[in-house]
Amino acid sequence: MAQQATPVRTARLGRAFGPEPTAVSGVVLLLPGGEEVSARRPSPLLAAASVRGLGRRLVRAGRAEGLAAHVVHYRCRGWNGSEAHLARDASWAADEAVRRYGDVPVCLAGIDMGGRAALHAGGHEAVNSVVAIAPWLPEDDMASSPEPVKQLVGRRVLIVHGTNDERTDPELSFRYAARVKKVNRDVCRFEVHSDRHGLHQHRDEVLALAADFVMGVLFGRGFSRPVQDALAAPPPLGLRMPLAAGFGRSLR
Repeated sequence: MAQQATPVRTARLGRAFGPEPTAVSGVVLLLPGGEEVSARRPSPLLAAASVRGLGRRLVRAGRAEGLAAHVVHYRCRGWNGSEAHLARDASWAADEAVRRYGDVPVCLAGIDMGGRAALHAGGHEAVNSVVAIAPWLPEDDMASSPEPVKQLVGRRVLIVHGTNDERTDPELSFRYAARVKKVNRDVCRFEVHSDRHGLHQHRDEVLALAADFVMGVLFGRGFSRPVQDALAAPPPLGLRMPLAAGFGRSLR
C-alpha cells in the first residue's frame, strides 16, 4: 500500500479585518505571538484573537485611506532557532501583500514573538515600518549571534513595552532599540509604567499609540506630539518615553 506524502505546511493570510477597501493603499500584517521552540501548528482562532483589538483599531482609523489588515497564520508555533520560522513567514506575508495589492507600503505589527518576527522581517523591500509590542527578544550578550538591526535602516520603528512585563524582558527591548538607533534614527520606544505583558491596564492608550504611528507611516498623517518628540529625542530619552494615561482620549 502506497504511503501518502505528508502535506507541506505553508503560512497564509487570514481574512481582512472589516470590509476590505475597494482600493487598497496600505497594508498592515499582524503577527501574533509564538513559542521559542515548537513544530505544532498554531490555532487560527487563538492567533486572530490575540491581535483582533489592534487590527480593528487600525482598520477603523485607516478605512478612509484604504487600509487593509490581515493576520499572518504561521506554519508552526515555534521560532526554532536558526530556522526563524516566524520571521520567514512574515517575509512571505509581505510578498503575498505585494502580490495581492501591488506596490503599496506595508507595516509589520507584531506582539510578543511576533514582535521579534516583525523586526527581523522589516528589511523586506515592501515594508516601510514596524510595530513591536512587548516583543520577545533573546539575551543580547552573545557576541556570536546578536539580534540583527541593519535590516531596519530606512524603516520607522515603534516599540512598546510594559515595565512590569513578566514574560518578555523590557530591558532587552531597550537595549535592542538603542542598537537600532545607532543605524536608524527613526526609532522610538514607549514604556507603559506598571503594566504587564498583556498591556491590559492601558490597552486603549497602547492601541491609540499604535494607530497614530501606523497612520503616520503609511499615509503621511501628522504624528501626535508624543510620537514626534520620541522620534526626535536622542537616546536614552527617546527610547524610554512614558506612555501617558489618556493618550487615546486625546486623539478621539
